[in-house]
Amino acid sequence: MEDGSGNGRPPATAAAWNFEPNGALLGLTALSVRGVLGRVKAGMAAGGGGDGGGGGGRAVIPMGHGDPSVFPCFRTTADAVDAVAAALRSGEHNSYSSCVGLEPARRSIARYLSRDLPYELSADDVYLTSGCAQAIEIICSVLARPGANILCPRPGYLFHEARAVFNGMEVRYFDLLPESGWEVDLDGVQELADKNTVAMVIINPGNPCGNVYTSEHLAKANEVYAHLTFGQNKFVPMGVFGSVAPVLTLGSISKRWVVPGWRLGWIVTSDPNGVFQRTKVVESIQSYLDISADPATFIQGAIPQLIENTKEEFFEKTVDVLRQTADICWEKLKGISCITCPSKPEGSMFVMVKLDLSCLQGIKDDMDFCCQLAKEELVILLPGCAVGYKNWLRITFAIEPSSLEDGIDRLKSFCSRHSKPKVHRSLET
Repeated sequence: MEDGSGNGRPPATAAAWNFEPNGALLGLTALSVRGVLGRVKAGMAAGGGGDGGGGGGRAVIPMGHGDPSVFPCFRTTADAVDAVAAALRSGEHNSYSSCVGLEPARRSIARYLSRDLPYELSADDVYLTSGCAQAIEIICSVLARPGANILCPRPGYLFHEARAVFNGMEVRYFDLLPESGWEVDLDGVQELADKNTVAMVIINPGNPCGNVYTSEHLAKANEVYAHLTFGQNKFVPMGVFGSVAPVLTLGSISKRWVVPGWRLGWIVTSDPNGVFQRTKVVESIQSYLDISADPATFIQGAIPQLIENTKEEFFEKTVDVLRQTADICWEKLKGISCITCPSKPEGSMFVMVKLDLSCLQGIKDDMDFCCQLAKEELVILLPGCAVGYKNWLRITFAIEPSSLEDGIDRLKSFCSRHSKPKVHRSLET
């Protein structure tokens, strides 16, 4: 295209091009954990860690992420690495897979998940995805229709909102109650739900709250963190209730095997009564997978050996480290006056804490707190606004225990440095 002057140069103004942005995409970065953490880290890079506390060559402590794989104590098992290596060396997994995923991988995942269910899943109940994020993307697309709404937890993973909004759905938030161990506000759910409600999102164990729902509570009311529990409440999959209401279980190998970069997730239909078949939800999932990218074939090929050969000791070790770091987090946070932790985490890798801004000076909100903390102490936390909870913080305790202790010590120093001076009043007689 020429600019009309006959000189062959492209037009100088944007208006001359026939491009317009997709309005539904603009602003979605604000709903992304990556986007928010990027803003926090940008302040750290600009400040160089020299304001107030001073970086002074200290290591950055990442307590806002959801990826512990970089730490040696959370390294995946050699059995998983061997399974991938064997799949690659076999030469049998260099081709495209079927749109729903390789049948041996789906069969293995069905058997693996059936251990916790009162009925047997089959390979036909399992659809492989590029991580759990793509599974959320697919389900939001499949369930979207004019006027539809979806119920999501607050605080919660705003990726659900981003994908729902992109597909034209309304998002309605039900509260998780910090004073009740982050249980669902069931009365609030009843008020929100109507004839246009197509789904309710349940994340168990909880991200970002670190809670684990009891079977009784689930009976009244995404399982990436399945089995990463270390408190009194044992993990109960939502699929147990599939005969009461059809359940779509979204999961992956990311957290339990600590390999989020391998991008292998799944959608599983727990639906003994065949509701998803009759309403063509299953057909819609298959149609979406026909036009989307597949997880790497060699990772799919590794799944049967990965699941079969991974020893229980690996999972026990991971849970033991998480239990240790959860205890460290719980105990050390008690010594920071401007932060309140409503309940001890019992699962996943996170805990939500309340920020008392009235105790601090020069801090506007949770985002400002995290930006200044990163700049001064090189400690990265996720502001609560990223999970729909203003002036709270999400802390990741899935890091090396020594780094966690150092990080919380730096957090305490930061809070002390920014505390409002105490006013001492004397009584007159």
